[in-house]
Amino acid sequence: MKISCSKEALMNGINIVSKAVSTKSTMPNLQCILIESSLSEIRLIANDIELGIETIIEGNITEAGKIALDAKLLSDIVRKLPNSEVLIETNANYQANIRCERSKFNIPGTSGEDFNYLPEVEKNKYISLSQFTLKEVIRQTIFSISDQENTKIMTGELFEVNGDTLKVVSLDGHRISIRKVNLKQSYDTMKVIVPGKTLNDVSKILTGDAEDEIRLYVTDKHILFEFDQTKVVSRLLEGEFYKIDQMLSNDYETKFTINKKEFLDCIDRASLFIKESDKKPIIMNIENSNIYLKIDSSLGSMNEEIEIKKEGKDLMIGFNPKFLMDALRVIDDEEVDIYMVNAKSPCFIRNEDSSYIYLILPVSIAA
Repeated sequence: MKISCSKEALMNGINIVSKAVSTKSTMPNLQCILIESSLSEIRLIANDIELGIETIIEGNITEAGKIALDAKLLSDIVRKLPNSEVLIETNANYQANIRCERSKFNIPGTSGEDFNYLPEVEKNKYISLSQFTLKEVIRQTIFSISDQENTKIMTGELFEVNGDTLKVVSLDGHRISIRKVNLKQSYDTMKVIVPGKTLNDVSKILTGDAEDEIRLYVTDKHILFEFDQTKVVSRLLEGEFYKIDQMLSNDYETKFTINKKEFLDCIDRASLFIKESDKKPIIMNIENSNIYLKIDSSLGSMNEEIEIKKEGKDLMIGFNPKFLMDALRVIDDEEVDIYMVNAKSPCFIRNEDSSYIYLILPVSIAA
């Protein structure tokens, strides 16, 4: 194989596929990037079995071929090269010669014959949306997935399509995040659970441009994200997602509308008095046209009040401030509506058309 390309193109390709390189496996192929060139294109591929990524980079091909190289070593070398043309040439012993201006490297590789290519995904069932929309939906829900492997389903997000609506749901046992977006056309009903790690990785690769499209193809076992010159294939999580509709309610005893930035800034200040070892709730006392926020910990205390528009009963309730901040940070509205029943029931932050719903469980404030 003999190819050349710009350092920028090669580094960008390596950064994309490196997200599917295994850092734990002892199998050499899972720690490698496959460089494969045909007469028409240069492809970089990585696959850790759970997640596989393939991308095409621009360059010149003098001689077609392929080689699997250690991903970390290749990445480290290319990162430190001058911003110039990079030449990669391999010999019959699968040694790779990498040259850039006056720099020359020789590193060992393997044939790539037994490399794990991306699984074939049938393109019968798909949805299409903008990269911007998908990136935003992930940002607005990913923070409330669980990192506990013993609750595997909670480490992923539900992607559910009904007609022209995509609903994305995440939960971790303490809160639920729901986002709904309108699609440009109607599709067959679809319901899959996508690993959170996959969504995080896809989000980092996406340009986020509103004009650029991404297609999601789904089978019983896999989901394929196809965009630009890149393909990402991930295994789906198996099992039944939680019946969240049973947890949602339109009933409330107290509703208040508050300036989002003012509320978020206040909670952020209160979080200065929280230690990991001594988690204290932020106490919210809702009275008439004000909300009084208080926190008291071993580090000190804070009291603050904010004007609100309130309907219903007065209420005193406590929350983990981080959970409130996570939800408020991803809401773009200037004002938010918050619905509550009592001090032991979850609060709901949602807008009029329920395009977003954030459910947060309260924390006991008993002495």
